[in-house]
Amino acid sequence: MSGHRWAARAASAAAAVALTVTGGTLAQADDDIDSLSAEEIAERSRDALLNVDSLHLSARGSLDGNGPEMRLDLTLDREGNCTGGVDMGDDGSVEIVKRGDDVWLKPDAAFWKEQVPIGGSTFDAILDGRYMKASADDPRLLSVTEVCDLDTFRELITDNAGTADRGTLTKGEKTVVNGAPAVPVTRAEGGDRLTAYVAAEGTPYPVRITVRNAGEEGTVDFSGFDRPVPGATPPADETVDVTALLGRSISPV
Repeated sequence: MSGHRWAARAASAAAAVALTVTGGTLAQADDDIDSLSAEEIAERSRDALLNVDSLHLSARGSLDGNGPEMRLDLTLDREGNCTGGVDMGDDGSVEIVKRGDDVWLKPDAAFWKEQVPIGGSTFDAILDGRYMKASADDPRLLSVTEVCDLDTFRELITDNAGTADRGTLTKGEKTVVNGAPAVPVTRAEGGDRLTAYVAAEGTPYPVRITVRNAGEEGTVDFSGFDRPVPGATPPADETVDVTALLGRSISPV
């Protein structure tokens, strides 16, 4: 599903904060982050993200810089649990709940119309506002379950760490992001510009990352660090088994 592919790319863009990291020694916790170099701030933020057990991620942007804005809103943890959704504008939206070995999806009518033009209206009528439920290891839903797993996100950070020498890294003036002080660190390479806003108080989490280039633009906000993913799941009378709904040969997501 295009929305889930965008979601994965949004997570990848967020993980690009790792591209700003060098191999130096981490700064001590009692350092004033505003007094550190851009490289030290970036490294502290990477370390903070790699050690978090859960977080809330809110991403918005466009893949081509001119197309409709898409949104991703998820609370997820390293156990693969998550809750939230993907909004693709006129192409529809999908609510997502994943808990343990099960995943629930609730696509809206626009999703079925745009993403499953043949038979989508039938699926929408059968669901009638209910979730479709499936096993988390269902191969048709891997793009969903991967986005829901914080370990997938952490792997993106680790995998990208080897490209830390790309671009020029600079530190900006302290600013405010979502009501809290933060220090921006920007990596510029050619026409690409990525800025990580790192919390200036408490744990130096990256609280916002913006990506701007000729091909795409977006913003990823982070919050709710180490807060548990809500444990509520849709009740049985509000779900339909995905195999019964879609059959083995249909793969709309």
